[in-house]
Amino acid sequence: MPHYLLASVPIHGHVTPMLGIAADLVRRGERVTVLTGARFADAVAGTGSEFVPLPADADYDDRTLAEANPDRPTGIAGLRYDIAQTFLVPARAQYAALRELTLAAAAPPDVVLADPTFMGAVLLAGHDRAERPPVLVAGVLPLPLSSAHVAPFGLGIRPWEGPLNRPRNALLRGVVGRLFAPVQAELDGVFRDIHGRDAGAFVLDLLRTVDAVVQLSVPGFEYPRPDATVPIRFAGPIIPPATGGELPDWWAELEGDRPVVLVTQGTIANTDPTALVRPAIEALAADDVLVVVTTGGRPVAELGPLPDNVRAAEYLPYDRLFPHVDVFVTNGGYGGVHYALAHGVPLVVAGASEDKPEVAARVAWSGAGIDLRTGRPRPAKLRRAVRRILAAPRYRTAAARLAAEIRAARGVDELADVVAALGRGDTLART
Repeated sequence: MPHYLLASVPIHGHVTPMLGIAADLVRRGERVTVLTGARFADAVAGTGSEFVPLPADADYDDRTLAEANPDRPTGIAGLRYDIAQTFLVPARAQYAALRELTLAAAAPPDVVLADPTFMGAVLLAGHDRAERPPVLVAGVLPLPLSSAHVAPFGLGIRPWEGPLNRPRNALLRGVVGRLFAPVQAELDGVFRDIHGRDAGAFVLDLLRTVDAVVQLSVPGFEYPRPDATVPIRFAGPIIPPATGGELPDWWAELEGDRPVVLVTQGTIANTDPTALVRPAIEALAADDVLVVVTTGGRPVAELGPLPDNVRAAEYLPYDRLFPHVDVFVTNGGYGGVHYALAHGVPLVVAGASEDKPEVAARVAWSGAGIDLRTGRPRPAKLRRAVRRILAAPRYRTAAARLAAEIRAARGVDELADVVAALGRGDTLART
């Protein structure tokens, strides 16, 4: 019976799929330990896993990140900020915690499974393989793995068709490399302190230093990388069922004849509803649709006056809601997008922060929706996009194709097979 150690930064959208993995492993009779933020202790316990809190230097409350950093930039500059301030700063404390649980433990776990931004796991992977358990990454974000076939992560740029794709990507890698040079220097400094050498990988390409990546998506939603240097397995999204809460008194309206448009800004970038929610409300106020808004925990009153065709709640059970939804308007959270795709729901995405431009680009590349290429769309642009999706069957067809891929994905079975192969000493194929 393998002992799994799951490690996640204390961000809701990262922890949630990791807890879904933990719950499934526990149901199979596996032993699971979860290392994450203190506020998730009860949620971890609810999966039947053992909870270990992150050190104080690595713990924070993701619900306050936006308010604590009101001047945070967007786009590639925002990604550079996030890596330097949110993910690299806690890396030493994360590594110290992992070291106690693995290298210094009398009975270490059989495998470490970390989210892609838990940089302490990359520091652990820097040890010789004979000294440590296998280190895997659970892909809770779009795959940030470099390739001659894709543009650098963070730009939100889709692959081109034809011979100019690779030269373009090479040029962009040079530009991004210069932009991230100060962050790379900080990362190399941390590696030198622990391992006596530089990281040996670009800061946006650290996944190639781990033993395998189990991506929580499907091939139809991720750019092909035939030149990948690390084994990649697609497990499909891990979507735990929603729990608790009473249904609002307007729930029966979802059964009506009007198309249902769900709008949200997720659970992090949701402090300013004028970015997406209010423009969507204004855009669709006169249309014959039912607009459903979830605020991600923010008070509904912050939305201001609502037109007659809008219903709002802080949270709703997505497993019961999405079967009624015709279009999902979102700022591009990876988990929420996959929830929609699992139900064959096409999307309109307006993402400008964190990994959201990359999610939006993949939505457009897969054919399952429209990338507005901005985090603050105008109402007229939103209206055109929603109407276009409602009128053009190709978006729902593409979303349905991805839903079929998700249904066929093996989920935690894929992870278990990778762990078993590594335990036997098998060499995993790269893709």
